[in-house]
Amino acid sequence: MTARFVVTGTDTGIGKTVFAAALTGALNARYWKPVQSGLEGDTDSDTVARLSGLPAEYILPEAYRLSTPVSPHLSARLDGVEIDPVRLEPPAGRGPLVIEGAGGLLVPLGKDAVFADVFARWRIPVILCARTSLGTINHTLLSIEALRSRNIPICGVAFIGAENADTQATIAAIGQVKVLGRLPLLEELTSETLRRDFGENFDIASLIEAHA
Repeated sequence: MTARFVVTGTDTGIGKTVFAAALTGALNARYWKPVQSGLEGDTDSDTVARLSGLPAEYILPEAYRLSTPVSPHLSARLDGVEIDPVRLEPPAGRGPLVIEGAGGLLVPLGKDAVFADVFARWRIPVILCARTSLGTINHTLLSIEALRSRNIPICGVAFIGAENADTQATIAAIGQVKVLGRLPLLEELTSETLRRDFGENFDIASLIEAHA
């Protein structure tokens, strides 16, 4: 079975894109960001291209590129377009695929759809990225409930930040979810340092096994 993963987060700005870049590079996978809100500076696709170390053709074009860095439903409205969730279908092709959502699971795409509804249709295993800092227990457990209420398969939780053993163990126990590893915050973030730290903290073989 070809590995396909959806990378989502408990919130925005938690390091989800950096994790997605590391996972994409480790799997030698293609990367797809279905909806990009905000086009000034580096987009998430640009960041993954820079940090994954993969050729440009591994970074697939977004279905929607929206100008303003706000929630996709509002960014689309400001651009005068409407996001059609039906258009959001995983790209065909050979080899592993990493798909990155926008913000959290219940980020709206329009009046009647959130990202989790799209993930439920895809049925691709989700890796939930979570902070280790204060507040993450509530946010992460709520996100796990949102996934399970829609029967979305959960591969596990990837923590991002400083070690917080009690918080990480509490989430694993109450959420009944596998902890895949923890990516520390890197003082020098390059493709080389990211590849090194990801390799030291995550087991790609077990990720693929969990996917199957």
